[in-house]
Amino acid sequence: MGVQVHELVGAVHEAAWLPWAVQYFFLVAISVTALLLSLPAFAFGREDMVAQGRLALMTAVTTGITAPIALLADLHQPFRFWEFFVYTHKTSWMAWGAWIVPSYVGLTLAFAWAVHRPGFAALGRGEWRYARLFRWLSLGGESNAFARPLGIAAGIAAIGILTYTGTEVMVVRARPLWNTPFLPLQFAATGFVGALGVMLVLERSLIRNVALEARLNRLLAVALAVVGALGIAWYGVAISGISPRHTQALASVAGFPVWHRIVYWAGLAVAIPFALALLAPRRSGWITGLIAIHAAWMFRWTVFMGGQAVPKVGSGLYDAMMPTGLTGLMGVIGTFGLWLFLFIAYTTFMPWDEAQLPEGDTPDTPARPARSV
Repeated sequence: MGVQVHELVGAVHEAAWLPWAVQYFFLVAISVTALLLSLPAFAFGREDMVAQGRLALMTAVTTGITAPIALLADLHQPFRFWEFFVYTHKTSWMAWGAWIVPSYVGLTLAFAWAVHRPGFAALGRGEWRYARLFRWLSLGGESNAFARPLGIAAGIAAIGILTYTGTEVMVVRARPLWNTPFLPLQFAATGFVGALGVMLVLERSLIRNVALEARLNRLLAVALAVVGALGIAWYGVAISGISPRHTQALASVAGFPVWHRIVYWAGLAVAIPFALALLAPRRSGWITGLIAIHAAWMFRWTVFMGGQAVPKVGSGLYDAMMPTGLTGLMGVIGTFGLWLFLFIAYTTFMPWDEAQLPEGDTPDTPARPARSV
């Protein structure tokens, strides 16, 4: 009796989610978590949080505009985004995201306008050539009482972004590495890590306030501790056998040395800034901030590109190296360039350093003179 041997060979496919998707998930997570970090000052009137809120709002606005552009690039054709509105699927988290993303961006911009409205009015009273533009931007008034409700609405939309971005990846049952309730939580935690990293770099570049730097580093240490705890919890569930899905996910990568190196990298990316943030919270913002940004980005690269490199059938790993051209390295650089342009425009034309508490929460202080340029 003859024996038949059936060999399963995994076909090679192009990655469904390209580095543009990594950029989108990275930037939008930074934006929404930074927006949440701005709310204590500009929505709830915490005077001691104003300096933090200014950096957080700047981060939320600039990355919040850049992120959807990366998303449209990942769709290859902008009109594909329009199809989400025309052919809505109530059970699709991606379809829900098509409504949540523009709502969040619009509310964030409206919130930033309300916060900066008194500054626009002050600039409109100046004598420089753009005064008329700022009078128009202030809409003839200077009250920022709208900031509180707009900030709360933007915060709700931000939570919606965190929910849909994590869930739309978690529901992919075909990939055990993604199909875990830990993923949305880790997306949120690493989002805070990335946002605080950007704020630390901006603080060292624009302000150089050691007290603010120490506060941001302490917040970063908390966020990193949460990231580490979630990673340990996922590993504990996987090796315990409580959840076959998690055990299968661990088994799919445990035999590959490259994934061992990823684990070592992840441990160092959490441990080094965590130790620096606690032991030297002052004047360490450059290193802790840059490592935090790197960690948040590399986590998403590992999840998306590394996750797609694990074949559903067959052995070995697909090639997940960074592609070149507009879909890869140049796209990542271009996205950073767009954010840098928006950052320069924001710091040049927005009275970001004069943002104050909402009307009714502002302490009795002398009015600041209008900026002259």
